[in-house]
Parts: sequence; structure tokens; C-alpha cells
Amino acid sequence: MTLSMEVTATAGLARAGVIRTARGEIRTPCFMPVGTRAAVRTLSSADLADLGVQIVLGNTYHLMLKPGADLIERLGGLHGFVDWSGHVLTDSGGYQIFSLEPGGNVTVDDDGVTFRSTYDGGTHRLTPEGAVGIQTQLGADLQMVLDVCAPLPSPPATLRAAVDRTALWAGRARAAFLAHDRPELSQLGIVQGGTDLRLRKESAERTLAVGFDGYAIGGLSVGESRAAMLDTLAATLPLLPPDQPRYLMGLGDPIGIVESVALGIDLFDCVLPTRFARHGTILSSLGRYNLKRAENATADAPLDPACGCAVCARWSRAYLRHLLVVDEPTAPRLLTLHNVSWTLALVAEVRDAVQSGSLEGVRSRIAAAYG
Repeated sequence: MTLSMEVTATAGLARAGVIRTARGEIRTPCFMPVGTRAAVRTLSSADLADLGVQIVLGNTYHLMLKPGADLIERLGGLHGFVDWSGHVLTDSGGYQIFSLEPGGNVTVDDDGVTFRSTYDGGTHRLTPEGAVGIQTQLGADLQMVLDVCAPLPSPPATLRAAVDRTALWAGRARAAFLAHDRPELSQLGIVQGGTDLRLRKESAERTLAVGFDGYAIGGLSVGESRAAMLDTLAATLPLLPPDQPRYLMGLGDPIGIVESVALGIDLFDCVLPTRFARHGTILSSLGRYNLKRAENATADAPLDPACGCAVCARWSRAYLRHLLVVDEPTAPRLLTLHNVSWTLALVAEVRDAVQSGSLEGVRSRIAAAYG
């Protein structure tokens, strides 16, 4: 194992630190933009480097189907394929299988999952070992085990089955990962259990018993209330090792970022900033707003006067709104640059606040703007 975690500052349960891998360092807390199909929508790897992105998330489900892991491996893994020198984390594809292929398109058993491709309808099989093999071909610095992510609310029997299969698959995935003998890569286990705190405790214990390089909390931000999510986090995080990374999967709204860091989360990812941008929703220091609204048609102000991004430094709301309403492809690109930059700046502010002991001030301001 080459991954290590150093906590450099704390503020209550919140922590700032450095994750060290064979590739380099990741300063935490850290937000990971989602590059599902080997690209963050509308942005290039050069854009990501200019923005100061440390790590990008790719997805096993989509990349195994198009363009295929064999091709990506031949072209240097995701780093060579994308020309990206930063870190890459890959999701196992389990969430996409269960969310994109509802009903009869998915068959789950203790050995793995059979599903139909969302691209061409072809039938595919993914096992814990197969997910490890594909992610190793992709060359992901951090890779996730195949798990079962149950939507919320789900009946107790569904949550129980998700916990049991996730634990069963975790042991097999870990054995397969170690057999590849790739010490420069790292693997994270996943804790499931919905908002059932008893199941969460059991899942954490079973996942820790396998032993991973870091731990993720899955199965949240999938339909539960924010209060339920935070209560589940508060009960689960103390069960995880303090000297290893903690990753909350699929969260990226401003309040969620601040509150999850306050409870001890180090890593998080979400499509929210990029998806918002494509539909004209702007993240700003005063809250989010819809750029298409009529009052922005003649506004000479930037998207956010408090933002230091290149878009806010150069173009007015009126111009950007014009691009958006006439469906000019430049619009989603520029708005994505802003939203991602704004999110990264928020996380950097949170990191600094943990180090300076001023996190409560940031929490209050974000709650006022986004509550």
C-alpha cells in the first residue's frame, strides 16, 4: 500500500490534511469533479489543470462499455488517454447499473450483476473481480469496490440484502485487487446500510474487517432528507479509522459540503456544479440563481462579484445569458468553468477555515445563502 493520510489540522470533528499516493498529494477536504466518460462535461483536462483540480472521478460502467477498458489501457490508461497528470478515482459502476437499468434489465445474485447496456442493449456481466480488473486496466489511482447501492426509502429487507452482498463482494474485490500486485494503486471499501444506524454499524465493521486503503460511505444522497443524511454520517464516521481517507460518495451541494466536512469527511464528488451549469443555474456567494431570469438580460455585473474565476473577471451576466438562451455551445462551457471554480474555491475556504479555527463562520454564511 502506498496511500497514507496525514491530518494536519482539526476543528471539532472537521479535519484538514494530505492524502499521499504514488502519484503525489491530495490536499483535503477535496472536491472531485465528475468525468463520467473520461471528461468533465464541456471541459478539457487542460481546463481542469488550470482550475487547480486535484482529482477527477471516472466511471467503470460507462468506460467499460465505451470506448472499452482494453483500448484505454493500450493508450496509457485514463491518464494517458485523457492527458491528465492529476489523480483519478473510478467508481465501480454499481450505482449506474442499479440506477440506469431499472426493473428486468438487471439481475443480481451473490456472484455479481447481469445488466443490459444503456448504449446498445447488449447484455453484460460485472463481478467484484471484474470491476477490479477493469479499474486496474484504466489505471485508476483510487478504485472503488463493487457494491449494492439501495435507493431511499427502501424496505428493511432491501437494505439488509445490500449490506450482505456489499460485504461479500468486498472480500472478493480485495483479494482480486491484491492479486494484481499494483502497489501504486489503492482501493477503497464502501459502507452501506441506508439510514438504518444498526446496519451502518454492521456494514462498517464488516468492511473494516476486510481491510482497505480508505473507506467510503455510499447509499446517501439517494432520496433521504438532509437531516437523515447528516445523522447517518454522524453515527458512521466515528466507526472509521482516523488515519485513513473518508469519502462521501455523490455529494456536492454547498451546504452538504460544509456540513459533511464539519463531521469529518475528506473527499466528495458530485455532478451538481456541472449539471447546474448546463441548465443555467449559477452557484454564487449569495446563493444559487437561474441566469435565464429576465433581470439578467441587461445586467452588466459578473455572475458573482465575489468570485475570482476567469469567467467572472471577463464577461457580464447579460452576455452569458444571451449565449445560454440562443443555445450557443460556449455557454455551458463558460458556466461550467464558473461553477466548478466556485465549488473548488468554497472547499479551499473550508480547508483554510479548519486550519484557522473559523469553520463556524463559513457554516453560518453558507447556511444563510443556501438554506
